Amino acid sequence: MATNQILVVDDEVGIRELLSEILEDEGYQVKLAENASQARVQRMETRPDLVLLDIWMPDTDGITLLKEWASNGLLTMPVVMMSGHGTIDTAVEATRIGAVDFLEKPIAMQKLLSTVGRALKRVTAQSQQQLSLASLGKSPQIAELKKRMDQIATLNLPLLLVGEVGCGIDICARFLHQPNTQWITPENYAQLVDAPLDLLQQAQDGLLFLSEIGELSKQEQKALMMLVSKLGKYNVRLVCATSKPLPELVGQGLFDASLYQALSVLTLGVPSLRVHREDIPDLARLMLSRCVEAGEAPLREFSTSALNALRNYSWPGNLIQLENAVKTLALTSLEEEISLDEVNRVLSQFDIEPQVADHALPLDVGLREARDAFERVYFRHHINKERGNMSRIAEKVGLERTHLYRKLKQLGIKMGKRNHEQ
Repeated sequence: MATNQILVVDDEVGIRELLSEILEDEGYQVKLAENASQARVQRMETRPDLVLLDIWMPDTDGITLLKEWASNGLLTMPVVMMSGHGTIDTAVEATRIGAVDFLEKPIAMQKLLSTVGRALKRVTAQSQQQLSLASLGKSPQIAELKKRMDQIATLNLPLLLVGEVGCGIDICARFLHQPNTQWITPENYAQLVDAPLDLLQQAQDGLLFLSEIGELSKQEQKALMMLVSKLGKYNVRLVCATSKPLPELVGQGLFDASLYQALSVLTLGVPSLRVHREDIPDLARLMLSRCVEAGEAPLREFSTSALNALRNYSWPGNLIQLENAVKTLALTSLEEEISLDEVNRVLSQFDIEPQVADHALPLDVGLREARDAFERVYFRHHINKERGNMSRIAEKVGLERTHLYRKLKQLGIKMGKRNHEQ
């Protein structure tokens, strides 16, 4: 018999009681909340396995609460939205934020039970789910990306997403996936050549995502061109991604010009993490919260100096690299508060200290700002290399310790307690 705990959030007492009665008869444990305020409390106290969330509530509507949970790293359980005034647009919006399904009132018992059963099967997958577009940040670059994604969401054209590895291209592709439709992403591209129509049949009425088309062989490119010509017949939306300079590959004869023209009719760039580094502290907190919520690590929080250090790195591996660093910090830090020393330790172990390279430094700024950026990279390099030993750092950079402290303060580089040892 089922033992999962379900939280029902609805402002109508009759619906709460009816759903509770049906679910308890099936062996589920049920908690009730009549508004968003009670739902927040229940979410933190009971950690439900599933939430049935009404959209229309008097204090805070369900979509807003769903966005709040998604942004704060609390969407670690499947959420099914409910509404008596549901529309396709509402269902699509909720799914893009992170809801797994949508129930329209009045809710038939069999529909309720089948939806709940299907959603609970996704508990593990939901806890390991990647970030959503809603949680990528609030910087101008990400706000612009969200607006552009909204604009193209309903267009049934092939889309080419361009960006560095790990920058969130897959998150953008997921955002475009319509609820209750197929999501197909082949593990390798041999199937393009061997059985391209099988791919289209699998993805029929849904979305086909190809994660790195810059590495396709000539034969695979030819097969993809054929597949593109048949998208309409199967009602498949094709989203392709690349971190490669496709125009250069076309010029070198390595990528088919006709295929590039067909795929690039609708092209969108996804910014690298260093371009919107102001979002890094919130992203790091979110990743840490998800790790703790999933029971993978004990309660942790970042110190201000630790967050500053994370923000100031260039992160060539982007979101994937940041998430790996945060998870390592969550699992290996010795104190509840993750310090600057711990961040320096992990970044040094990952061998991802910032390099003095054109792509890692701002060039379209004033000379003073560019110089300060270079000096931050320079001093952090030596701080990491010497494990924060100020005497050795001063010797390496050719400054007296007093001048070194003054320079670090001027650049906004804060040192942990252990970084002041002789």
